Amino acid sequence: MGAYPRLDPKLKSLRWPLWLTRMGMIAETSLRAFWPLASVVMLALASLMLGLHDMLSVELVWSGAVVALLGAVIALVRGVRKLQWPSRAQAMARLDETLPGRPINALMDAQAIGGDDAASTQLWQAHQRRMAERAAKARAPQPNLRIAAADPYALRYVAMLALVVALLFGSIWRVGTVRDLGPGAASAMSGPTWEGWLQPPRYTGLPTLYLNDVNNANLELPQGSTVTLRFYGQAGSLTLAETVSGRTGELPSAADAQQEFTVNQAGDLAIEGVGGQSWQVEVIGDSPPQISVAGEPEIEPDGTMSLPFAAMDDYGVAGGEVRIALDMLAVDRRHGLAAAPDPRDEIVLDLPLPLSGDRRDFVEHLIDDFSQHPWANLPVTYTFEAHDAAEQKGETAGFGAPLLARRFFDPLAAAVVEQRRDLLWSRSNAGRIAQIMRTLTHKPEGQFRSPSAYLRMRMILRRLESYTAAGLTPEYQNEIAAALWDLALMLEDGDVGDALERLRRAQERLSQAMRDGASDQEIAELMQELREATEDYMRQLQRQAEANGEVMEQGQMPENMMQLSQDDLQAMMDRIQELMEQGRMAEAEQALRELQELMENMRVTESQQGQGGSEGQQAMEGLAETLKEQQGLSDQAFRDLQEQFNPGAGKGESEQNQGRNGGLGRGQNHEGGQGGDSQQGQQQGGSQEGQDGSSQSGQGQAGAQSPGDSLAERQQALREELQRQKNGLPLGSGEEGDATRQSLEDAGRAMEGAQEALEQGDFAEAIDQQAEAMERLREGMRALGEALAEQQQPGQAGSQSGRSTASQGSRMDPLGRDQPEGRNGTGDDGSRIGEGSAYRRAWDLLEEIRRRADEQERSEQERGYLQRLLDRF
Repeated sequence: MGAYPRLDPKLKSLRWPLWLTRMGMIAETSLRAFWPLASVVMLALASLMLGLHDMLSVELVWSGAVVALLGAVIALVRGVRKLQWPSRAQAMARLDETLPGRPINALMDAQAIGGDDAASTQLWQAHQRRMAERAAKARAPQPNLRIAAADPYALRYVAMLALVVALLFGSIWRVGTVRDLGPGAASAMSGPTWEGWLQPPRYTGLPTLYLNDVNNANLELPQGSTVTLRFYGQAGSLTLAETVSGRTGELPSAADAQQEFTVNQAGDLAIEGVGGQSWQVEVIGDSPPQISVAGEPEIEPDGTMSLPFAAMDDYGVAGGEVRIALDMLAVDRRHGLAAAPDPRDEIVLDLPLPLSGDRRDFVEHLIDDFSQHPWANLPVTYTFEAHDAAEQKGETAGFGAPLLARRFFDPLAAAVVEQRRDLLWSRSNAGRIAQIMRTLTHKPEGQFRSPSAYLRMRMILRRLESYTAAGLTPEYQNEIAAALWDLALMLEDGDVGDALERLRRAQERLSQAMRDGASDQEIAELMQELREATEDYMRQLQRQAEANGEVMEQGQMPENMMQLSQDDLQAMMDRIQELMEQGRMAEAEQALRELQELMENMRVTESQQGQGGSEGQQAMEGLAETLKEQQGLSDQAFRDLQEQFNPGAGKGESEQNQGRNGGLGRGQNHEGGQGGDSQQGQQQGGSQEGQDGSSQSGQGQAGAQSPGDSLAERQQALREELQRQKNGLPLGSGEEGDATRQSLEDAGRAMEGAQEALEQGDFAEAIDQQAEAMERLREGMRALGEALAEQQQPGQAGSQSGRSTASQGSRMDPLGRDQPEGRNGTGDDGSRIGEGSAYRRAWDLLEEIRRRADEQERSEQERGYLQRLLDRF
């Protein structure tokens, strides 16, 4: 087949695809032929734009120029030899290869045979039309510009990277200085020329300017910018004239080859001489930072204080500090604060700055915990100071506000914290503080919830008195303050494990907070604590009921008892919170007292399946009895410890304490006999029975041995009983069973430690060990209950609850108290109080009566009637 025609009419529709295909082929062959030449040219341009020829000697520059020129010539010759210009036929063949059936080639063919046959001619024409349709869909193929095989070391990319760096950081004008390397270079090098750079202060974040590229006659520069100039050529041919530095005194020569100064004021900057230039400079001032307090300090529930502040600066705040000083004029100088305070430095804190983002204008919070500082909750002044990178400072005027810190709502804890503050205020208050602490510990009944808190205060008191007698140094002062802080935390948060005790503590703290006018956040935190303590107490009741064969199922309570579900308790606490949010603190406190009475008088029905119940229930009852006896021993040890400090102080105990022999102190003395006016039932020998039902014999001969020896023997017997109970536990090898055994082993070791302490007469150590034993016993009982629950088969709980009944002989009111005959705790509609919606209706009715009694527009007679209803119910 011959050559293709120049442009066949059949290929007119393929003009553009053919042209694009040919251009792509030209690009392919040009790139493969001339990429070495392009790389050499890019490297040479990058070197000139970066000014490498100004940094090297003339010899090295000329050598490099010769090498670059030879490389360029060689690359050019190589490229010309490898260059193959594509023809139209080659482009047509490339395009035809991309189409199925090679339609372009088919269009250029002619019918070889059968031209005189009409049928053959028609078939050929149909074939041509089909090929023309295919050719009309032709698209130019993409050129193959990959030359990795020809350039395995990617030298072309190295040259391209150098050129990009030169474009970013160099100057195209430096290429013109290459003329100095030509003929007459010696005279040209001595000719006057200059270079200059403008470098703003680093903290501004602005880039450095190449002064030769600045054509604007007016310049705006940040204050403190550095100007660097270099003069080349004959000395004195170029000189500097400027009024922007404000320099005085002995100045460098204006014709020096190296000039460097700082822009401090507006003025003129000029380079005088051949090729010189001048500018009018305006200075952008750097304002000092501004800072201010943005709100009042707030206290967080965890005791940390948050104080917002706002700061701004034109280039960003670099740092600062906060100084907190005591405001002596605002301090209430009474009680322990009446004495002259000990010298104390200001509180200095670093200014908190944003970790990320813009520091030119921001709002942040000073957050810190000052609860243990001597100035906690006292009036202070806050002074904020900020500085920028130029060391310019801005500060606020003293902002007066309290140094908010954690508040204590337990009265005794609050008293301890106040004495700690007075001690840190002045060491001269030590005697007064010791007297107050001795007063607090004189009659601990009703003051301390746990013996350990009382013992700790007595220990702190003895140390304080001994330190005061020897001279209270700052080290001893801080030691006593730390001990008082730990004691206050113990009194406020408590270290008891009993759920009911935690519930009472949460209720008392919330009630005290409402009376003290605590913040909304503090009340919300205490309310959440009350909810958690209530849930914990309900779980403990449920666990105890399951262990003792008792139930708390709705509908299984006796007819004459009130029943409260978890939803009812939740509704009551929601109502208390709603009243507090409305500011009705008196009503909220009354509702809280009602909730406390209901919780403390809550009872569960007793099982009637037999005296012993199941084996697991008997084990649980035995551990509960052991725990009760251990509590009695601990109380008796506490009473004996009190007599060491105050002999005879416990002859008659309050209703909340026990005698030495285990009986509750309802007028009883420590030997189990009746005190006061009642002498009935007094025994000199024989057996005496305590409140817990345990008999103690031979107390009449107690004088033959010390109380510690008697308690040690009873502690040993109790430890042996616990070992027997542990060996007979009906447990398998599960995780809860192992936890039960481990807890009881720990309790046994603690009992052994208590026994040794009692034998040595160390009641304080014995009480600590007994407290540890009781805590481990509680953990063991909890684990035992969970283990028994896992072993319990489905359906057992229902059968047990179905057999649960109440003692028919007792009648109780809704609060669990004895009820007179004729009142059976039922409503007029026959429904039991607390069952279904009856309790909610009664509560809603009470709230409606309170609301109407508060409405001033009602008549005095109606309001009086409503008030009498409230007083009655």
